Amino acid sequence: MGAIRKRKYEEGAGNLYISRKRAMKKLQLTLKDFRKLCILKGVYPREPKRRKAAQHGKGGIQTLYAKKDILFLGADPMIWDMRKLKPHFKKMAKAKGRRDFRELRALARRHPKIDIDHVIKERYPSFIDAMKDLDDCLSLLFLFAQFPSIPGVPHKFPHEAQKLITQFLLLVIEARALRRVFVSIKGYYFQVELRGQLVTWIVPHQFGFVPTVKRNVDFKVMSHFVELYITLLGFVNFRLYQQHNLIYPPRLSNFTYGGNTRKGTEAKGTEYQALPDRIASLNEPLRKSRFTVPEEEQPLDSFLLSDNPDEAARMQKELERTNKLKTLFNGLKIFVNREVPREPVVLCIRALGGEVSWDKVLFAGATFNEDDETITHQIVDRPSMDKQYISRYYVQPQWVFDSVNAAQLLPVERYLLGVVLPPHLSPFFDPTRDQRYKPPEELEIFGSQSEEGSQGAKVAEKKASEDEESSEEDEEENEDEDEKDSEEESEEEAEEPKEDDIDEDLPEEEKQRLAKKKKMAVKKGTIAKEEPVKPELEAREDEYLRSRLVRNKHKRLFNSMMEGRKKRMKEVKLLTNKRAQLEAEAAAAKKEEKRQRKKAAAVLQA
Repeated sequence: MGAIRKRKYEEGAGNLYISRKRAMKKLQLTLKDFRKLCILKGVYPREPKRRKAAQHGKGGIQTLYAKKDILFLGADPMIWDMRKLKPHFKKMAKAKGRRDFRELRALARRHPKIDIDHVIKERYPSFIDAMKDLDDCLSLLFLFAQFPSIPGVPHKFPHEAQKLITQFLLLVIEARALRRVFVSIKGYYFQVELRGQLVTWIVPHQFGFVPTVKRNVDFKVMSHFVELYITLLGFVNFRLYQQHNLIYPPRLSNFTYGGNTRKGTEAKGTEYQALPDRIASLNEPLRKSRFTVPEEEQPLDSFLLSDNPDEAARMQKELERTNKLKTLFNGLKIFVNREVPREPVVLCIRALGGEVSWDKVLFAGATFNEDDETITHQIVDRPSMDKQYISRYYVQPQWVFDSVNAAQLLPVERYLLGVVLPPHLSPFFDPTRDQRYKPPEELEIFGSQSEEGSQGAKVAEKKASEDEESSEEDEEENEDEDEKDSEEESEEEAEEPKEDDIDEDLPEEEKQRLAKKKKMAVKKGTIAKEEPVKPELEAREDEYLRSRLVRNKHKRLFNSMMEGRKKRMKEVKLLTNKRAQLEAEAAAAKKEEKRQRKKAAAVLQA
């Protein structure tokens, strides 16, 4: 018998992709459950190279999935729990229609639960993989923690999100893991370092939630991501608490936990009721575990093993900055006024070794009052205060954030009450990008970091130093040669007779020979001054010659890179000129004000 001939679209792109409608029919799921399953398992639509063949010749644009992904979804045990939901809701609707509330309560207790613990193990095989995905997880949970009860979001999600992020912030404080912070119009950006991984997230500003009529955001789809991230952060918190020898769930070290009996709980009823608020205040130490868990081996001096000396120097300097940052606020006692956002300021101060408190009426967890004489700084966000203590500094909240980014306690004179604050610069910049505007404040605070990270600047500096050394050596050699030549010349001059001293009795041929020898003598040269425009012209010529070596297939990419470079340089020039113009106007205004003051003083004296 001959080979069986395959039908059309049974091989190639037609056999690799499947439409969403066929996938739902194959899995026997509704659209809502299919979307949830795809989000939890990390399956997304694919874009085929040959769409017409993948759609079996049908027109339009269909949502296509890889067939192997659908087979992967079909083997998941969650699909059986999802299939139980539809008949369960039908039974609840019938019981509600019959007004059988006993059956309705029994069905509510037997509601099918979907366990997604195995999904975390599949999507994150190692703990480092889970740490790398914490950026989006924390940003979304901090957002949902501020939500009230809104349609499409289960009631338990905001409460669970708030509990987990509080546990994570307490761990950041205990581990001294805070590295950078930036305040923007969107919220507070924080960056921490845990297990060698940098985790960055954003905390939105706390405003009153105003529900909108427009449904631009599908909260049901977002709630599926929240369900996944709640489970993920629970696993991560448990593992991090174990690695730092802390009890999980967190317990306060200065609180005596009674037994589980009803009598013991009633005896400390008010204390137990205030316990969640005290934990959420982020201002009390956590209890250590009695069982010490050995930490994973991580070489702290890994920069010594690096082959690149520049990279090793950068890593060593970053390590020194981290060690200095961990004890930045040690020995400081800071009081926070009621108008200052409490949680971001408390996180920055407590994570770097400082003591902080606030008005005990404002929130639980205050450790000292405002009239304490040992307070060193008070964070105030108002133009003036009626009562002030001489023994402390009254600074604005930006002093805390700028000190964290600079890894040093900045002078308080620029952050006092009523003072115009310096610009708050973002520490999240790429030090390898030189073609950007760097204001003087950034060079003052981050100058060493940005210059150290720039490879181009390093190479140029290295090359310049080598050129200087070579030029010095050449100058020394030239000086030695000049000395030798001058000595030889002096000897020759001493030996040779001058033109005036030539004896007239010598023959004519001998006179001509001596005159030619005088003209051929070596004279001391002078250093030629190089034109200032010449190096720039040579650099342009070299750049033009290098551009001619680019292949034709890379010409478009090269031209795009050059256009972007010119655009960035133009922006830098415009911003530099704008800054110079503003400073000139401010200086002129200051000068005019001084002149007017002198004029007014002269009038008063007259």
